[in-house]
Amino acid sequence: MTTPTAQAADVDSGRDGLRRLLLRTGALEPAWVAAFDAVRRADFLPGVMWPHDMATGRSRTVDKARDPDAWQRYADSDCPIVTQWDDGAHNGPEPGRSFSSSSSMPSLVFSMLADLDVREGQRVLEIGTGTGWNAALLAHRAGAGNVVTVDVDGVVAADARAALQRAGLPVRVLHRDGCLGFPERAPYDRIIATCGLRDIPFEWVDQTVPGGVILVPWGTYYGPEEATARLVVAEDGRSASGPFARPVGFMRMRSQRLVRRQHAAYVPPGAMDRADTSVTSLSAADLEGFVPGLLVPDVTRVADREREGRRTVWLYGLSDTSWAAAVFRAGRNEAKVYQSGPRRLWDEVETAHEWWQAHRRPGFERFGLTVEQGGRTRVWLDDPSCVL
Repeated sequence: MTTPTAQAADVDSGRDGLRRLLLRTGALEPAWVAAFDAVRRADFLPGVMWPHDMATGRSRTVDKARDPDAWQRYADSDCPIVTQWDDGAHNGPEPGRSFSSSSSMPSLVFSMLADLDVREGQRVLEIGTGTGWNAALLAHRAGAGNVVTVDVDGVVAADARAALQRAGLPVRVLHRDGCLGFPERAPYDRIIATCGLRDIPFEWVDQTVPGGVILVPWGTYYGPEEATARLVVAEDGRSASGPFARPVGFMRMRSQRLVRRQHAAYVPPGAMDRADTSVTSLSAADLEGFVPGLLVPDVTRVADREREGRRTVWLYGLSDTSWAAAVFRAGRNEAKVYQSGPRRLWDEVETAHEWWQAHRRPGFERFGLTVEQGGRTRVWLDDPSCVL
């Protein structure tokens, strides 16, 4: 959908202003200028939509019939726009509870297309059709007959198919589970996912030519942070490997949304009194971000809201009921820690932080992924041979 560091868009820039912005920032590379000029984002947006302000985390309703000028300004801005709430169960003009389909920020769309490095005549599979705008851009670049796009939501797929037909770009749009890919049209030179993944299906590697590129927003269940992994399929077709390219934040693939046990299953009444305790000098900020999720696998983090200068950060194991909690208080340099269960989750966090410091505090750009047969995913630092 968008990058986690993006600010609220300038909605008064207009289409020409957006073009200048994308060129100035480098998001729109020369190879994609013709596609930008030919394929308007506005032609793929619904009459009622919900632009999302990254600065406030809020979405507003914009109705083309009621305020066509505002609708057009948002359509031509570098702003993420929610186009569906609650998997389609939402009704009414007001925002729903959880966004489930969107049109991503144009700067992110074109940055990812540049990373994908699509050439004329190449065969492309897109996982996550959304509005169809991204598929239309791909079709303009590679040829409509070379692009297949898949979406798990039948209504989303049908709307995108209609928009692509109106644009004169007869891309094949399929309503099906994207995890399966589409072997009937394989092999592909490029595969791009526009939804966040936690597990990368090996079917995608199987359906890509040796040397082909798979671009995937990937993260862990530790938190919402993600980065795109640009994977190149090995010559023997038995793996795909590559570095993380850029930080992003996408809606999770529906089949990979996190479902964990309730808090009480981890911490029943009286569990805090029986837990092992210690103190830590780590801060709440030390627990945030993309990298901790790489270093402490199969864990999810939940931070309570601060109340009266007190804030608790919880860690829950996903393979068992191990848990840890750190209680941070304003003005104090140390926090009290509680932990219990087969895994000593806080000990793992402390060890991971020490490792991170010893390796010169690497950011996401020094890490990468290798996906192997059987669906096994390995995370590495600096080089595929340096597996974590």
